Amino acid sequence: MDLISTLSNIPLFKGLSTTLLSELSSILVAQVLAKGQIIFSEGDPGSGFFVVISGRVKVYKLSPGGKEQILHIFGPGEPFGEVPVFAGRKFPATAETMEKSGIFYFPRKDFVALIRRNPDLALGMLGVLSERLRRFAGLVEDLSLKEVPGRLAAHLLFLCDRQANPEQVRLDVSKAQLASVLGTIPETLSRILGRMKGAGLITLEGPTIHVLDRQGLEDLAEGQGSL
Repeated sequence: MDLISTLSNIPLFKGLSTTLLSELSSILVAQVLAKGQIIFSEGDPGSGFFVVISGRVKVYKLSPGGKEQILHIFGPGEPFGEVPVFAGRKFPATAETMEKSGIFYFPRKDFVALIRRNPDLALGMLGVLSERLRRFAGLVEDLSLKEVPGRLAAHLLFLCDRQANPEQVRLDVSKAQLASVLGTIPETLSRILGRMKGAGLITLEGPTIHVLDRQGLEDLAEGQGSL
């Protein structure tokens, strides 16, 4: 693996000089983890942060009753566990691989020292943190203020925009995992997908959802429509 080339394609590090990318490559630890492997658990010391190179990682919390609430699913190029780098605190959730995954680990001590020598490195991370905060604020709003159909509609629109296709989205998670992201159960999710199909908002083709009425989904997401 060409570490410099790989690092240059990670949004967090785009635009950095070859010299700085070389310094980053000297402190990272490359890991290949099996499916279902815990990367860190809630309450573990925040000793560094990670970037997904291949595969997928879910970050979640468990309720006292053992119910899993997925906070985010990260794919290639996305960092996670980065807040402790600045805050120096414990990890607030658990991270686990969803499939065989390649991970870069950046130790907090070495990364902070690198930022002190190269302040421009912090700008990319601040941008990522700002976007992450915006996304989590939206998640909190969805879970607390919207009914499940509105949450699902908002999430499908988010995925369409993220996958750069306004007319379809390919789900790369199971219905159980998607239900966990939306704070519901698989049975309810399946019923709502069926009702969306019946209302002419979407069609289903295996893991691919085709959007037939984007405006209808937007109205549903904003609480201006109903099923």
